[in-house]
Amino acid sequence: IDDLAEVDYSLSSLPAVFQPFIDLDLKGTVFPAGNYTGSPYVVAPFTVADQSDSMLFLAFSEYFFQTSSFAYYTAGAFNVTIAEETCSYFNISTEIFGSIIPEVAKYSVTPYPVMLKLMAAEIPVISLKQDSFTVDFQGSMEVLAVLPDSTTQPLFTMNVAANSSISLNIFDQKLMGSLCLNRLQFSLAHSNVGFFEISLLENILSYILQTEVIPSANAKLSKGLPLP
Repeated sequence: IDDLAEVDYSLSSLPAVFQPFIDLDLKGTVFPAGNYTGSPYVVAPFTVADQSDSMLFLAFSEYFFQTSSFAYYTAGAFNVTIAEETCSYFNISTEIFGSIIPEVAKYSVTPYPVMLKLMAAEIPVISLKQDSFTVDFQGSMEVLAVLPDSTTQPLFTMNVAANSSISLNIFDQKLMGSLCLNRLQFSLAHSNVGFFEISLLENILSYILQTEVIPSANAKLSKGLPLP
């Protein structure tokens, strides 16, 4: 698929040949690249409705997307770092955070660039629906000040819970997706600057995720997953 994941489309059983059609059962298991250890998920059998009006009909089980989530989680693809040099729309700094949270302004009097580290705490949960699926993400976001000597100083860490949906389409023999963020929640996990209401930061953090993380994810999804 890419540098992080590979997919096994080998036959899981002999082809079933009927007069009007042929049934092919493929494994559809995604692995971390170069790591073919067993998946933590169990394959659940499913049936495909009669689609005699189509020359080719593809059906994907929830297992296929679950193993994709597992593979990319294992490869660290859900861990994202947002720094001043990679932020497209504005420079994130302690000055900006300090204007919203007085505790940050007191803790960091001198303005410094800020680095955000978004990390997945567990494998994102996939729920398959017709023509799309939802992804539930549980993780954390660490906010750090970047000092002049390039070392970092942790400011605070938040728990992050996000729900998003991915619409699917097939183009040029690839399965492509488009991510849309549905719900986002933050809670304060640890703070070196003192306690503050996390609701003060929700708007700016949501904006950063919507303008930095979501477009980056959609750029990767637009490359598509090759079909058998």
